[in-house]
Amino acid sequence: MLYFLGQLGDTLTAFNVFRYTTFRTAGAVVTALFFVLVFGPGIISLLRVKQGRGQPIREDGPQGHLLTKKGTPTMGGIMILAGAVISTLLWSNLGNGYVWVVLAVTVSFGAIGLYDDYLKVKRMSHKGFGGRQRLALEAIIAAMACYAISVMSDPAIATSLLFPFVKGLALDLGIFFVIFGAFVIVAAGNSVNLTDGLDGLAIVPVMIAAGCFGLIAYLVGNQTFADYLFINFVPGTGELAVVCGALIGAGLGFLWFNAPPAQIFMGDTGSLALGGGLGAIAVATKHEIVLAIIGGLFVLETVSVIVQVVSFRLTGKRVFKMAPIHHHFEHMGWTESQVVIRFWIIAFVLALIGLSSLKLR
Repeated sequence: MLYFLGQLGDTLTAFNVFRYTTFRTAGAVVTALFFVLVFGPGIISLLRVKQGRGQPIREDGPQGHLLTKKGTPTMGGIMILAGAVISTLLWSNLGNGYVWVVLAVTVSFGAIGLYDDYLKVKRMSHKGFGGRQRLALEAIIAAMACYAISVMSDPAIATSLLFPFVKGLALDLGIFFVIFGAFVIVAAGNSVNLTDGLDGLAIVPVMIAAGCFGLIAYLVGNQTFADYLFINFVPGTGELAVVCGALIGAGLGFLWFNAPPAQIFMGDTGSLALGGGLGAIAVATKHEIVLAIIGGLFVLETVSVIVQVVSFRLTGKRVFKMAPIHHHFEHMGWTESQVVIRFWIIAFVLALIGLSSLKLR
């Protein structure tokens, strides 16, 4: 919305700043942060009253959680979504199709997560929306988004999978691009969802990933920088840096209330929305593989669950004391803060490795 003030720059030079993606990205960060900090307490109070006993805690999890986390409200993703969406609408170029696609995925996945959280609170069980139905709905939304992205993209790379660290290496997936892209988005959403199990554990790696993809989107969407770095130029995707800025700002605001001991949990409302949004940005910028590197912590959490399930079904034995893997380390004696901070460090290192792909070619 404010982007169009840049048109006044021809007569009033002070408005030229609204043309700059960097300025609007910074504005999106501050706006989303301000919104969540101001309205967060009211939202938390309302959710606490509506939910009563709060999010149900897994009885098979670490016993300390039954004491320290019982009664904490969930659905905190509402405040993240509200802050991020309002900030994006305020600061981004609303004539950019990529912005609308990413917002559509983010909000849709958030709605699915909201329904899942509602069922969990209503039934007082950690089992919510049926897994198959939820995945099917997510896949449909993701496939529609990927089709829209392929239509908007440069035909030369619209359906191609681009490989990091190797200049010019690409694989044209053809009609299978929609399937692949949908898998990336759904996997990203559910990976973040699995990671969200401790206070602050998921939101900081999400912000790290959003920061990385904000930079990637800005570089990929700029012809000069793309040519200099030998990465594919994807016109229009630079505007997604503003979306990433909004996610960072909303995430920072949420962390203020989610810092241990958490006043609120993001729930599936937030984790599915944030993961799905990041996945959509990765598909739009043609950096799907880089997402797996930068979001390697989310991949690790997901793999630990898959390994645990497969091992137990085939052998009757568990590889980990508990999955996802962050609970395994809790059972090994790590405190919650040790697990969270050490996992943040891992996320930061993986982000640096992922960003190195922009230069190492």
